[in-house]
Amino acid sequence: MKAGLIGSSVVAAAGFCCYAACAQTYPAKSVRLIVGGAPAAGGDLIMRPIAQRLSESTGQQFIIDNRPGAGSLLAGQIAAAAPADGYTILQGSASGFSIAPFLAKKRPYDPVQDFTPITMVARAPLLVAVHPALPVRSVKDLVALAKAKPGALLYGSNGTASFSHLSTELFCRTAAVSMTHVPYKGGSPAAMDTVAGNVQLVITSIPTLLAQVKSGRLRALAVTSSKRSSTVPEIPTVAESGFPGFESVQWYGMFAPKGTPRAIVERLHAEIHSAVDTPRFKASLAMEGAEAAVDGPDALADFHRADIARWAKVIRELNIALE
Repeated sequence: MKAGLIGSSVVAAAGFCCYAACAQTYPAKSVRLIVGGAPAAGGDLIMRPIAQRLSESTGQQFIIDNRPGAGSLLAGQIAAAAPADGYTILQGSASGFSIAPFLAKKRPYDPVQDFTPITMVARAPLLVAVHPALPVRSVKDLVALAKAKPGALLYGSNGTASFSHLSTELFCRTAAVSMTHVPYKGGSPAAMDTVAGNVQLVITSIPTLLAQVKSGRLRALAVTSSKRSSTVPEIPTVAESGFPGFESVQWYGMFAPKGTPRAIVERLHAEIHSAVDTPRFKASLAMEGAEAAVDGPDALADFHRADIARWAKVIRELNIALE
C-alpha cells in the first residue's frame, strides 16, 4: 500500500512539474492565430491588435492567418486538424462556431468536441432599426404593428443564414410575430434599402447603422444584447422592452485544438486578458460596436453551449441547410 501511495505521489509530482514547465516555457516559437475572415473584416480588426500585444508580451510572434470561406468553416477545419501544442489557435465567433457548423449538410468539425475554449474576447450586439416613416417608436410598437399585419412588414438582412437573418428570426419567434425576409449581400445594402423604404426594418451591426440613425434616416428601437451597449447607451435592449431573456450577440473568442495542455490554455487566457484590458483596445472595440469580455475557458464553454442551443432551434425551425 505504501509503495502504491509513493508511486502515485511521484506521478502527481511529475505531472505538476510538467504542467509548470509548460506554462513557463510557452511559447518557445511563433504562434499561428487563424481568423475565419478576410483582412479588415470585423473579426480580423479585433484580432490584429491582440496579436500585436501578445507578440510584445511573450517575445514570440503571433501571426494572423486569414482563412475566409464557407462561413468560417474552412478556418475551423484547419485549426481542428492542427497539433494540440498551443502553436495554432483559432478565433471563433457566433457565426463560425455556433451557427455555420450546424448549417452544413456535412459538418467538417464539432465546435465543442474538437476544440478547447481559451477565453471570450469581445461581444457585439446588433441594432434594431426601422424606416422613420414606420409608425413605431419602440419594440412594443413594432410588435403590435407586426401582429396587426402578419407577414406585411419586410425586413432586410445581411443574407440568408447570416447572423443578421437568424437574429431577426429569433426576434420574430420571441415576439410571436411574422415578417417577410428580404436577403441582401451584406449589411450595408440592407441598411440602404431600409433608408430608401424598400424594406421597413433591419437588424444588423451597430457600425453599419449608426450614421443613418444619427442623421435621422433610420430610427433605432433597441439593441440585442442582454445589457445596454456602451456605444449607444441611450438605446434600450430588446429584453428591457418587454421580452426578458432575449439576447443575440456576435461574439469573438479564442479556441485551441482539443487536448491542448491546460497550462498553455491558462497562460494564453492571462496574456489575452492583459492585451484586452487597455483603454486603447477598448476604444478600438467601441468603433466596431463591441465590448471587451474576457472571462476564461470555463465561462466560454458554458456560454458557447447555450449559444449553440439557441441557434440550433432557430435553424431547425427555418429548415435551413447550406451546401
